Amino acid sequence: MASGILYLVATPIGNLGDITLRALETLRQVDLVASEDTRHTGLLLKHFEIQKPQMAFHEHNEHQATPRIMQLLEEGKSVAVVTCAGTPGISDPGFVLVREAIQLGFAVTAIPGPTAFVMALVLSGLPVHSFTFRGFPPHKSGPRRRFLEADKDSPYTLIYYESPFRLRKLLEDALAVFGDRRAAMAKELTKIHETVRRGLLSELLATVEENPKGEYVVLVAGRDIE
Repeated sequence: MASGILYLVATPIGNLGDITLRALETLRQVDLVASEDTRHTGLLLKHFEIQKPQMAFHEHNEHQATPRIMQLLEEGKSVAVVTCAGTPGISDPGFVLVREAIQLGFAVTAIPGPTAFVMALVLSGLPVHSFTFRGFPPHKSGPRRRFLEADKDSPYTLIYYESPFRLRKLLEDALAVFGDRRAAMAKELTKIHETVRRGLLSELLATVEENPKGEYVVLVAGRDIE
C-alpha cells in the first residue's frame, strides 16, 4: 500500500478571504484534518462547506498524537495539519511531527499562505532584507531580558510575537536592553481593526492602552540601523 502524504496547510490569520484555492482543495481531499483547535477549525471547514473528520493536534498532545498520525500515513491515509491561524510550525505545533515523518520516509509538503510576522515585517518600515524571527519571549522579566540580550548586537530586524497581557513588559524590557531603537508593532492583521504603529520603542510604549487586546507582532531595528 502506498504511504499517505502529510500536508502542512496555512490558514487565514484573520480574514477568511485569504485562504488559498490549494488550501481548500487539499482540505477537501485529505482523509483527516489534524487541528490545533478542532472547534476553531470546524468553523473554518463549515464556512467553506467542507466535511472532514478531525483530531486534536496541539502543543500539549503533539508527542502523543504524532504516532497516531504516522500510523495513518503508513496505512496510506493523507493528513492535513492546520493551526488556529497561519502556517503550522511557526510558533505553533508541527516541528515534532514533520521531523518524525521525514525520518520515517513519508512524503511531506506545505500549502503556503498567511504568516503574521511576514505581513508585519513588510508593513513595519524596518529593513526587510535580513531579519530574525524569535517567536514568543519568556513570560518572566529575568529570562525575557536574557532572551532579548542574545540579539542585542544583531544587525538584523528582530521580530517577536506577544500576547496583550505582556506587551507592555516586553516593550519595557526591549527599551532597557536595546536602547530607544526604531520599532513597530502590529495587531489584528487582515481584520477590520488592523493596526500598525511605528516609532521609537519609547513612543510605542507610550501608546499601549491600559488593557490592550489582540495578539501582537513586535519588531525592533537591528543594531546600527539608521
